[in-house]
Amino acid sequence: MFADTARPSPELVSYRERMLLLAAAVFVVLNRVLLVLVRGDAWYSLWPVGVWLACTVGMHVVLNRVLPHRDPLITPLVMLLGGWGLTLVSRLAPPFEVRQTIWLAISVVALLAVVVLLPPHLRVLKRYRYTWLLAGVVLLAATLIFGVNPSGDAFAPRLWLGFRVIFFQPSEILKLLLIVFLASYLAEKREIIVTTRVKIGRWELPPPSYLAPMLLMWGFIMVLLIWQRDLGTASLFFLIFLAMLYVSTGQIGYVVGGLALLGAAGVVGYLLFDVVRLRVDTWINPWPEASDRAFQIVQSLLAFAAGGVFGRGVGLGAPTFIPVVHSDFVFAAIAEEWGLLGALGVVLCLAVLVLRALRAAISASRWPFHSLLAAGIGVSLGVQSLLIMAGVLKLAPLTGVTLPFVSYGGSSLLSSFIMIGLLLRITDAEAQASAAGGTLQESLNRNFMP
Repeated sequence: MFADTARPSPELVSYRERMLLLAAAVFVVLNRVLLVLVRGDAWYSLWPVGVWLACTVGMHVVLNRVLPHRDPLITPLVMLLGGWGLTLVSRLAPPFEVRQTIWLAISVVALLAVVVLLPPHLRVLKRYRYTWLLAGVVLLAATLIFGVNPSGDAFAPRLWLGFRVIFFQPSEILKLLLIVFLASYLAEKREIIVTTRVKIGRWELPPPSYLAPMLLMWGFIMVLLIWQRDLGTASLFFLIFLAMLYVSTGQIGYVVGGLALLGAAGVVGYLLFDVVRLRVDTWINPWPEASDRAFQIVQSLLAFAAGGVFGRGVGLGAPTFIPVVHSDFVFAAIAEEWGLLGALGVVLCLAVLVLRALRAAISASRWPFHSLLAAGIGVSLGVQSLLIMAGVLKLAPLTGVTLPFVSYGGSSLLSSFIMIGLLLRITDAEAQASAAGGTLQESLNRNFMP
């Protein structure tokens, strides 16, 4: 009886999600209408909002049927950020609006495919962890030979695979596959890693045979990323690796040692790579080169100052003075046109999303793979958001990663929505198992355990 009263009914879950989605729709539609009025566009230019509404309604209907016990806060937060991102792309880079809208629809379909096709135990992800990760590494390695840059700059990093107007960044999918691999491996080996020790000199370390596969695969990925000069993604992968290792073992020594290695790698990168040197120099003191190498970060700071508390209004600022504002610096555009309140709103949405993922990880602690996968998804979204927001505010060196769900980029949008699909599946499975109580424990073990 306690389980039944502690968990909301499917009808209540649906009602809560529907009301939150309605609030998100009001915000997205109102902002897009204001942008049309400011620019004097034709009313048919509102069609991307129609696509967004169709995706939102379709997702809600399907999730009601497939995942009736899901977390009702996750989908509204994601669709609010996604709809906001559509408005920003239309405002900052109109030629990319159609492409971003198509990617949003594809991403929603991918999310629904994940929740419909994957069973609650997610065994296919856990059992074939090496296969999934190897496929991602092969895709990433292919960019060394077949990689292109959509801008056409011969000297820019070639991080995409593409054909004509369709481009895809394999590192985004590899990020998801790395989380799946680490969750599966650590769920299986964490007891041994924590309890078994081999004495090497003064140090007592886990047996190398248990850490070696994980470290070798991670090291290979890092070499590829550094070779491609995509150091922002390399830093993100490293921090995800450290966070998941800490979550699974509870040992702070891994984090301290890893951060020390990250600092040493930063020093080496500063000495060897021009792009790292540029980002560190402009982070420390951008003002002497405000019209040259540090132009981007200085314009970003000016955008924050111009926005004030309430912003200059949708379409009334000048964020397009910032190069690549629709991707790396979209947070600065939000601060200028929606003000401090808008920027804090984005931070709050992302923070709540991360907290719901970590809550799911704690609730699913009976199933280590589910728990670590939810934690990895939350950590990935949180760390990526912090890296880019801190870089745009000059609180840390700029990394060049995207702001989840908001920045322009189909690959990032697709991988983020797939993560959310997995997270929704985990929250629904955990809620159903908790509601079932001890009477069905044996059946749950058969469904959830390998």
